Amino acid sequence: MSSKILSLWSAAFFVVLASAAAAGDAPSGAAELPNVVIVFTDDQGYQDVGCFGSPDIKTPNLDRMAKEGRRFTSFYVGAPCCSASRAMLMTGCYPQRVGILAVLMPEAKIGINPNEWTMGEMFKTRGYATAVVGKWHLGSHPKFLPTRHGFDEYLGLPYSNDMWPPNPYRKKPYTPLLLINNDKPIEYISDLNDMSRLTTRYTEFVVDFIERNRDRPFFVYLPHSMPHVPLAVSDKYQGKSPRGLYGDVIEEIDWSVGQILATLKRLNLDEKTLVVFTSDNGPWLTYGRQHGGAALPLREGKGTAFEGGFREPCIMRWPGKIPADTACDEVAATMDLLPTLAKLIGAELPDDRIIDGRDIWPLIGGQPGATSPHEALAYYQGRRLNAVRSGRWKLHFPHDYTTIVVPGKDGRRGKGQRRKIGLALFDLETDIGETTNVADEHPDVVRRLTKLADRFRDDLGDTAQNRQGKNARPPGRVN
Repeated sequence: MSSKILSLWSAAFFVVLASAAAAGDAPSGAAELPNVVIVFTDDQGYQDVGCFGSPDIKTPNLDRMAKEGRRFTSFYVGAPCCSASRAMLMTGCYPQRVGILAVLMPEAKIGINPNEWTMGEMFKTRGYATAVVGKWHLGSHPKFLPTRHGFDEYLGLPYSNDMWPPNPYRKKPYTPLLLINNDKPIEYISDLNDMSRLTTRYTEFVVDFIERNRDRPFFVYLPHSMPHVPLAVSDKYQGKSPRGLYGDVIEEIDWSVGQILATLKRLNLDEKTLVVFTSDNGPWLTYGRQHGGAALPLREGKGTAFEGGFREPCIMRWPGKIPADTACDEVAATMDLLPTLAKLIGAELPDDRIIDGRDIWPLIGGQPGATSPHEALAYYQGRRLNAVRSGRWKLHFPHDYTTIVVPGKDGRRGKGQRRKIGLALFDLETDIGETTNVADEHPDVVRRLTKLADRFRDDLGDTAQNRQGKNARPPGRVN
């Protein structure tokens, strides 16, 4: 489309905002503050990294990152869908706490509340340079964009890359897919050729941001648009993977991680920088192995309360601080990153709200005998509590879910089937695939986990029991 039309769209849908406040001076001792880079992919499966068992996707840079750092094999997100999961990462809270429960469409009138305290705002209190590069998806109205929530710079898409006019599953028109720089749309992503440049473009921006801020502490949040469908990959990786297009896309993301690690090494920032890699939810199994990921040995994927929907591959690297070539199977989650990083950089957490995350540095740093700070973990979908995990035990409450019966081909959706699961207890230490219900053999465990679930219901709500959460906060809204 023409630049004139783009300008009209910009004027109609994105008011020009006041530029972000100038970055404050770095605090005393800033030279000792660690840099932080979080790489957050979209719809990547638990198995879709070489060091997590992929048989047909090569990820040499992520594998090297694991050799030089630590793998987390029981690492969880806040929801089996995009926006809610990102809300947990950015606020350190369950999505139900902050009112972002599902996927936000482009026309949504809600987004992250301006009263919430994001990672960006936390890092700004300590004088960091901050940037978001990639898919934001916490509201597309200007008041919800990253530059209003603690980030100096933003380049990326405000929502998922399938939310565009060619998408046959959308039943009504909406704003075209816009690439935004800070608070202004700069171009349309109008076809797969445009989309194929995103991973490279994001990576180049991150490298440039790191170079420009090498002499001060920085925080980079890189939420890649891929491997969410429709998949697109640059020429340098097209046709390279035996796994097909999906494998090509993951291998290009691995290249991106390699570029970031190489930049840190070149600038002598390796030992000053914590790098975290994980994803927002499980794989979209509907699209089959050529266009969707694999969560094996976990059960199911995106959109379900099984492990394949919530458990993600996670790697953390910080030479000299994180023990190399190690693994941790203790329960941790994206909500734990905010309070952990706050403690690392000396930022004070607000005392006027509940933050659900906990400091997991003992796990990250490999302290002997360190255990999960969580007595229980909740698996919510929307405002419905579908399962809880405590230690080795996971209890599902009766609910419906969709399983794939015919995977899609050539980038098209396959066919799903609605099924029901009743009250079911699984021992994740011996049955990671959630195949054998042992509720009858362990009634005491069922009672204990049910009591833990009731605490979540009282606190955050549960539509299945018509309970209103006592401590849930509202999302932001536009008129």
